[in-house]
Amino acid sequence: MKATGIVRRIDDLGRVVIPKEIRRTLKIREGEPMEIFTELGGSVIFKKYSPAGEQSATATNLCEALYRTCARPVVICDRDSVIAASGALKRELDGKPVSAELDAAMQSRQVQQPQRPIPVSLAVPGAEAVMVAPVISGGDLCGCAALLGADSPVSDSDGKLLQAAALFFARQMEG
Repeated sequence: MKATGIVRRIDDLGRVVIPKEIRRTLKIREGEPMEIFTELGGSVIFKKYSPAGEQSATATNLCEALYRTCARPVVICDRDSVIAASGALKRELDGKPVSAELDAAMQSRQVQQPQRPIPVSLAVPGAEAVMVAPVISGGDLCGCAALLGADSPVSDSDGKLLQAAALFFARQMEG
């Protein structure tokens, strides 16, 4: 654990304010669900809750199925990081933070096929999304599914498969 030197008091309703600097650094948004853990020594740990991350096995299976069907790499991300990937960059992408551009594409809540590829993560050069489908579960944006590889155009059937995978993944989180 890393000490921040910041101390906050609990108010009469049991609330504690997470300082703005920490929220900004960790990309914690207003209304974002937090998971609470306790340790034997009396520590309380808040962790951003990722419903998509809870379904990582399903995400991995979807990525592999799409990779075999479309013959191009696929990633599934939550709002902050890559939770599953397929193809040559699978190991490099797994767990990496999403780029600001991919985050913006997710925020649009629309299926996008941008004119130029979107970097998936700044930590992995060359991993670029050519189509992005948002994952919306219970009305909340939970992440996205994306086709990678700018070397060939996205066929209509590949695009439909990506959209179906994003919808299926969203339903898995609801049930």
